[in-house]
Amino acid sequence: MSDSGSGSATSADEILDIVDENDRVIGQAPRGEAYARGLRHRCVFVLARDAEDRIFVHRRTPTKLVFPSLYDMFVGGVVGAGETYDDAALREAEEELGVAGLPRPSHLFTFLYNDGGNGTWWSAVYEVRCELEVRPQAEEVAWHAFLPEDEVRRRLGTWEWVPDGLAAYERLRAYRAGRGVGGDR
Repeated sequence: MSDSGSGSATSADEILDIVDENDRVIGQAPRGEAYARGLRHRCVFVLARDAEDRIFVHRRTPTKLVFPSLYDMFVGGVVGAGETYDDAALREAEEELGVAGLPRPSHLFTFLYNDGGNGTWWSAVYEVRCELEVRPQAEEVAWHAFLPEDEVRRRLGTWEWVPDGLAAYERLRAYRAGRGVGGDR
């Protein structure tokens, strides 16, 4: 699960809303406990494109709590307790890109991601145009570039990607092709 935060005690202590299979809040728990117990929570995935329509791609640092050193074509992370998906998408995009003043990301769809073992999380997928100079946080991003989408697709089979981001990207491609995304709302 694409987390924002470097794995410090602060990020593990962040309070998340715990939700049911219909995305209704049923409780709250610290992020570390939610991860450890596989409690269903909420995440946002924001595809950032530059003025030339290239996609922001990055490799996570080796110190990340979840999926260290893997590539991702989304910025994003968990939705905090009481926070809306829309507010989390803007917050996470600005934090991870290292910018201020982004336009509000556009919500495309939401789906229930299943990691195949430890848990599921509701995943809201967004897109935003970023024409600002990005300055990603060094503790979160080891490498970054804006790549043409055909280059991203070529790299799908050669780079190791975060699994939930890859699932969101595959669903995004199906969504754009008019095939729906399965389990979405």
